[in-house]
Amino acid sequence: MRLLLARHGQSLWNQVRKFQGANDVGLSDLGRVQSAALGRALRTGYRVAAAYVSPMCRALDTAEIALAGTGIPLVPIPELRELSLGEWEGCTVDEVRAREGNPYHAWVRSPLDCPPPGGEPLPDVCGRVLKAIGQIGARHRNGDDVLVVAHGGVISVYLCHLLGLSFNSLWRMRIDNCSLTIARPPRLVSVNDTAHLPSTPNTAWFDVS
Repeated sequence: MRLLLARHGQSLWNQVRKFQGANDVGLSDLGRVQSAALGRALRTGYRVAAAYVSPMCRALDTAEIALAGTGIPLVPIPELRELSLGEWEGCTVDEVRAREGNPYHAWVRSPLDCPPPGGEPLPDVCGRVLKAIGQIGARHRNGDDVLVVAHGGVISVYLCHLLGLSFNSLWRMRIDNCSLTIARPPRLVSVNDTAHLPSTPNTAWFDVS
């Protein structure tokens, strides 16, 4: 299996740097443009045999736009949803930094041990994501190109697993909107490819700088 991991297009909250997590936020206009560009890249460079998607609307809409006219059915998998950020959802990164102080910085350094207040524990996220991707792999053992449209957190979890890194390294991964990360498990081929996207400012899913 060649696994094509795509992050969803820019959402309305990505646009204003709000934490969204489990909130079901739709795509911005740029996000729709990015999704169409992703579709062109998939049609010209790959032969997608199956598509799995987070059930959140920003991922579903991205996949629907990217695969429009292909006839490839989308298979929603609840375990591919983004991690919940609890009380931080709906707040901007700057607001959370200013309000939370030490808990925010502890989460950046050690997300395994310091989830946001009311947020989903990272070990639970890792468990569901890796189980879902493992099940996808078990269905496609014949070299198929398999598309997964999900979220920055989901893709970063899988990258940590594939590279043998601690999940405390999660926020060191840059995963842009509508980027492609490609693996032939257990090998990683490429990360965060954005060459197919328009030359407009992109939004890394999380930025600690």
